[in-house]
Amino acid sequence: MNLTWLMRMARWVRRPPSMLQLKIAAVAIALVIIVVVLGKTGYWPEWARLDPKAMRHMRP
Repeated sequence: MNLTWLMRMARWVRRPPSMLQLKIAAVAIALVIIVVVLGKTGYWPEWARLDPKAMRHMRP
């Protein structure tokens, strides 16, 4: 762990995030977990899935 992260943690201790920021972060994390669970269980729609083989051939 470098000095930058230690300074960032010290700033968090001195000025913690507001309750609104915590709620937004919790909702974002919950959405990510829901999407991952839906994808792993097979409930994610077919049109929203990526085809890794098709992505390999795409070059700019």
